[in-house]
Amino acid sequence: MSLKFCLVGCGRIAKRHSELLGGNQIEGADLVAVCDIVQEKANEIGNKYGVDSFSDMHDMLTSVEIDVIVILTESGFHAQHVIELAKYGKHIVVEKPMALTLEDADRMIEACDINGCRLFVVKQNRFNLPVVKLRKALEEGRFGKLIMGTVRVRWCREQKYYDQDPWRGTWALDGGVLTNQASHHIDLLEWMFGDVESVFAKSITASVDIEAEDTAAVVLKFSSGAIGIVEATTAVRPVDIEGSLSVIGEKGMVEIGGFAVNELKHWNFTDVKPEDEVVKKDFSVNPPNVYGFGHKEYYEHVVECINHDKKQLVDGLKGRKSLELINAIYESVETGKEVKLKFKPTKCRLGKV
Repeated sequence: MSLKFCLVGCGRIAKRHSELLGGNQIEGADLVAVCDIVQEKANEIGNKYGVDSFSDMHDMLTSVEIDVIVILTESGFHAQHVIELAKYGKHIVVEKPMALTLEDADRMIEACDINGCRLFVVKQNRFNLPVVKLRKALEEGRFGKLIMGTVRVRWCREQKYYDQDPWRGTWALDGGVLTNQASHHIDLLEWMFGDVESVFAKSITASVDIEAEDTAAVVLKFSSGAIGIVEATTAVRPVDIEGSLSVIGEKGMVEIGGFAVNELKHWNFTDVKPEDEVVKKDFSVNPPNVYGFGHKEYYEHVVECINHDKKQLVDGLKGRKSLELINAIYESVETGKEVKLKFKPTKCRLGKV
């Protein structure tokens, strides 16, 4: 069964989603309509792929037969749009972060549950080939006791990037490097190491004129006793350097680098297996851009889950878990104190006017 997809929001990230869905790159998925409140943006993508374009999402949902709605609007509007559109009973894919506040995340999950639609949160880096191999090694126990995990996001976002749209870098609709660029990497770190016990964070706005941070350093303590480090900045000049993940255990160490956690740098274990050399050779892939190759595998996963009634890798609850960690990091930044999970945000500015 070929599923009919539509896009709500035709900004920067929509180009990646539309080329996959509209370019017939996903078996079992067809792009049938796009929508943006700026009609010209919708028309540009609609005309390119020969699909209907709308300026009102409700007009689109009542005019075109649709199976899956893809929400690509500003982060601060994700919750509103998911909740409004859930009543149509269609499955929903929402870009990261699923929301900015935990209350909104809860409302999204409830709305989808009530209306019988599945909620997929985009975490495409989980599907990068080296990440898949790392996760498999972790599940096989090859690391032994986990000791330390580190993610580094060293990217370049100049003022012109934030000036493209007035919502970028604002607390109400976007957040900073932690919420936007580094959210995938934080999700990977938590996915590999498990529950976080506490966080301590510092941040600055170093090189651009925005409300939120462009640079942050975070120390995490995992319930297992392992330590985590998050180093995230968009203040690198003049070009992107890396988006990386490293895992250190008592029996091995793996580092995945590249622009988008997609290039295998180190794959070392005390207990060597014959397939290790194959992994080193065949799973070192450096993508041409910061999106990597994971979106294609992600959409194939969505299609398989819907058509074969399989459980999605990142549903609303798992998306909320990652969001709770980011909220805790911001809470620590504002209070200057270590914050224990689980918690109720009181000082976190994310999602607030």
